[in-house]
Amino acid sequence: MLRSAAALLIDDFAAFEFGVLCEVFGIDRRDEGVPLVDFRVVGEVPGAPLRTTGGLRVVPDLGLDALADVDLIGVPAATVRDEYPPAVLDALRRAHARGATLLSVCSGAFVLGAAGLLDGLACTTHWRHAAELADRFPAAAIDPDVLFVDAGSIITSAGTAAGIDACLHLVRREIGSAAATTIARRMVVPPQRDGGQRQFIDLPVPECHAESLAPVLTWLQQNLRTPHTVADLAKRATMSERTFARRFVAETGTTPLKWLTTQRVLHARRLLEDTALTLDEVADHTGFGTAALMRHHFQKHVGVAPQEYRRTFALR
Repeated sequence: MLRSAAALLIDDFAAFEFGVLCEVFGIDRRDEGVPLVDFRVVGEVPGAPLRTTGGLRVVPDLGLDALADVDLIGVPAATVRDEYPPAVLDALRRAHARGATLLSVCSGAFVLGAAGLLDGLACTTHWRHAAELADRFPAAAIDPDVLFVDAGSIITSAGTAAGIDACLHLVRREIGSAAATTIARRMVVPPQRDGGQRQFIDLPVPECHAESLAPVLTWLQQNLRTPHTVADLAKRATMSERTFARRFVAETGTTPLKWLTTQRVLHARRLLEDTALTLDEVADHTGFGTAALMRHHFQKHVGVAPQEYRRTFALR
């Protein structure tokens, strides 16, 4: 049962992510049937102002000793840096050792990593920071595609609004679905979102690192609707199939089929965002041929179905 929670702040923390913790755990909603949580705002030095990334200052009333008996410690995003306050890291280690639940929002995962608490653990962070988190903490198992990871006593969330998903999940886990739904309704957010971070990431377009295939790739991008075979493309490039396939991988880092599929998914995303074409029409325009085949590749690359993606991102 979740009875107490604390937001642990360090200099240059993100106000929005801190606000998420306050909104979910710090508001008295007993009149709506949600149990009261003893919520604390904690800094290394009580009464010492701490900067937000937006230039505001927040003054925590409580010091690190206030973490000694809390059930949950939330670590909001903060500017990623080489070193974090040793006393803060020690407090997190002690809290974890006694059984407290730790929750990081976005780049708050770097603080947990610096405390040595992500080793051997499945975790996540904002997709823009995922590679750096993996480089810094190679013993952690980073999943850049999900909104949050529940590893039991440690929950890590992806960027910004994904912190809402992680906090509501924790409420659902510790207090119950009714409480999570009530809080979500007050926040005007879905109690639980489908999909993961991939739907919010621009798919990387494999680049061509030499000039020999550039004309073929440009032509392909302009003719995605047409069926293509490696034999046809090799002929257009005036190469044998074997040479073309080898050169394609060498210059783009991927195979012709994978490159073409990625381009078609990118085009499908744009059509789903900007047009009212049906799924069958989008599949035809992008060269997938059928809506079923497009759904298969779209889900694999983006993480959600085309219709769900359109509901989230289409221009109204």
